[in-house]
Amino acid sequence: MLVRDPTHKTLTQKIRQALKAVQAGNIAFLEPDVIAIDLLNLEREVNEMPEILTELLRHVTPDHYAGTRPPQRSYKEDLLGCELYAFKVESKRLGCMIYFKFAVKEDSLWVVSLHEDRTALGQE
Repeated sequence: MLVRDPTHKTLTQKIRQALKAVQAGNIAFLEPDVIAIDLLNLEREVNEMPEILTELLRHVTPDHYAGTRPPQRSYKEDLLGCELYAFKVESKRLGCMIYFKFAVKEDSLWVVSLHEDRTALGQE
């Protein structure tokens, strides 16, 4: 049987690493302006991000993986070559299906994208 990366085990590990980084306060934004606009569209503020990420990461499972196989690699300088993990999960806090993409680098969670799932809105 052919196993395609990322495996269930790898995804579980990345989710745990991401949650640990959030709990340690190690959160970075790849494009802060884009994240801020997406948060405003969700009627949220950047200072709420630790709580939002904690909720998402506690509820997401490998079955929510929405990324490519193998995972995309970042071409942005701050995360050059890092694997990007994308998930879609329902958020009670935000009241909608959320798409979020992240990387873990040097014990920090880098948020690449976090917004309402645009496929659910018919905006692919």
